Amino acid sequence: MTNEFIFETESDIKGEIKRFKRYLHREELSENTITSYGWTLNYYFTNYHKITRDLLLSYKSYLMENFAPSTANLRIQAINKYVMFKGIKVQHLKSVRVQQKPFLDNVISMQDYKYLKNKLKKEDDLTYYFLIWGMASTGARISEALTFKTEHIADGVMDFYGKGKKQRRIYFTKPFRKACLKWLEETDQTSGYIYMNKDNNRMTGKGVDKQLKKIALKYHIDENVMYPHSFRHLFGKEFYDATHNLPLLADIMGHSNLETTRIYARKTALEQAEIINSVVKW
Repeated sequence: MTNEFIFETESDIKGEIKRFKRYLHREELSENTITSYGWTLNYYFTNYHKITRDLLLSYKSYLMENFAPSTANLRIQAINKYVMFKGIKVQHLKSVRVQQKPFLDNVISMQDYKYLKNKLKKEDDLTYYFLIWGMASTGARISEALTFKTEHIADGVMDFYGKGKKQRRIYFTKPFRKACLKWLEETDQTSGYIYMNKDNNRMTGKGVDKQLKKIALKYHIDENVMYPHSFRHLFGKEFYDATHNLPLLADIMGHSNLETTRIYARKTALEQAEIINSVVKW
């Protein structure tokens, strides 16, 4: 194979993206990842037209200048996957180094979480009450939480194949199960997905994120901590503080790298400030 794959027309680019997506489906990547990789390839060929080492480095420079390292690395992974797919003889791009903060940032506090639950429990529609409870008590990603079904709640567990085809088991606590099953019974739901929107369609991650911002405004909670992953972070932090068992937490959260989980051993910026104020007397 050479590196002279030139795509200049919109039709050529769309056709190549379809072929790439079929390959990604065979590789059993998630739908979200496939969509993201397809978007990346579309942008790349719309602006660079072909794969060469110099153009790849130019694209990487663009990513580093305009995106956070984590986002840049997702784009780099997509391009590297495409290079592998085509068998192009060009060196893969190296990931951008991500410097982790020495503290957890923008994570909802346990106090705000309990306050929010109390407020949502009083609403006529309890969907978001059980959604945030479900995420915070399981550590589920939003993409995972939105696949919870009545049958899973009844069983008490859900087996899930997440990132990197890694199997994990999500456990539902007894209080959550009991309350959720009662809610489902009262709403005459005996099977299927439990988090549905007003149009009776399964919720989307973007829809949930947008609604959480509205809820933050309604109940005077900092918008910066009101996003789906915040509740997963809350679970990780509280579980580690209670157990100090990092390997177990990594398994529960579906992390393949223990370093990813180590962030939950850190304090939030607010907690660090409180410790400093209480300890430093000189």
